[in-house]
Amino acid sequence: MTDLRIGVVGIPGKWSTEALADAVEERTGFRLVIDMGHVTLDLERGTMLYDNIDLCKLDGLIIKKISEIYKPDVLDRMEILRYAQARGVQVFSDPEAIIRLIDRLACTVTLAATGVPIPPTVITEDPEVALETAAEFGTAVFKPLFSTKARGMALIEGDSFRAINQIASFASNNPVMYIQKKLDLSGKDLGLIFLDGEYLGTYARASQGNTWNTTIDSGGKYEPFEPDAELIEMARKAQEPFGLTFTTVDIALTPQGPIVFEVSAFGGYGGAKYACGIDAPGLVADHVIGKIRG
Repeated sequence: MTDLRIGVVGIPGKWSTEALADAVEERTGFRLVIDMGHVTLDLERGTMLYDNIDLCKLDGLIIKKISEIYKPDVLDRMEILRYAQARGVQVFSDPEAIIRLIDRLACTVTLAATGVPIPPTVITEDPEVALETAAEFGTAVFKPLFSTKARGMALIEGDSFRAINQIASFASNNPVMYIQKKLDLSGKDLGLIFLDGEYLGTYARASQGNTWNTTIDSGGKYEPFEPDAELIEMARKAQEPFGLTFTTVDIALTPQGPIVFEVSAFGGYGGAKYACGIDAPGLVADHVIGKIRG
C-alpha cells in the first residue's frame, strides 16, 4: 500500500473502468471513479470538484475513458483535465496526446506524416467529390470524425443509384466527410498492445457473421495472434508520435499488405485479457504509481 491518491476517469460501472480502479485501490488503498459529466471546474477558486473532492489535490489521474460516445464536446472534457495537469496533477495519458486522437482526422494526419501505410483516404466537404471518391473506391466507408466501435459509419457502393442520397444523409450530420476505401480484411483485424511504448502482445478481432466490420459490438470475437517483427515495428512507429501511457494500434492484413487504421486513445483492456492473458489494469496501475513516485 502507498499513500498515493490516484483517480480513474471513466464510465462508472463499465468493466475496464472498474477493473482499473480496483487495481489502483489494491496498490494504494484509494479508490475514485470519476464521471467527467459531473466535474465542475471553477477557475477563480482554482478547484475541480467531483463528489466534493478537489481533483487538483490528487497525486494523479488515469484516463480510461472520457465519454461513452465520442462527440466534439469530449474535447472540452480533455481541456478540463489539462487544467488539473497544469496545477501539478500527473495525468496518464497526457491530455494533449489524447486530444490528437479523439478526432479521427487528427489521428490520420499524424499517421500519414509518419509514413505508415493507411487505407486510401479522402476528406472533403463537397458532395460531388464524395460521390466521385465513392465511385473511384468502388465501395467506400464514410466515417464520422468522432466515433468509436464503428458507430455512425456508412458503407456506400459508389455505383449504386442510392449513393447520392446516402451521401447527402451522411453529410447532414457530418459536413466534413472522412472517406476510406473499403479493403478486404479477411474477416479480422489486429490490436497490437503497448505500454509506454513497450510492446506487450497482440489480439485479433474476428468477424462472426456477414457484418463488414469486426468490432465486438457487431459480434466480433477476440482471438490470440502472433505478429512478425515487421508488423510489431509498424505498430511501434504508428503509436510513437502520440506518447500514450497505454494504447492499442489497429492493423488490418489486406491482400496488398498490412495497413494501420488507427491508434487508440485509451487502448483495449478486453482484448488484452481475453486473447492474450495480459492484466492491463494491473500493468497500467503499476506503471503510473512508478511514474508518480519517481
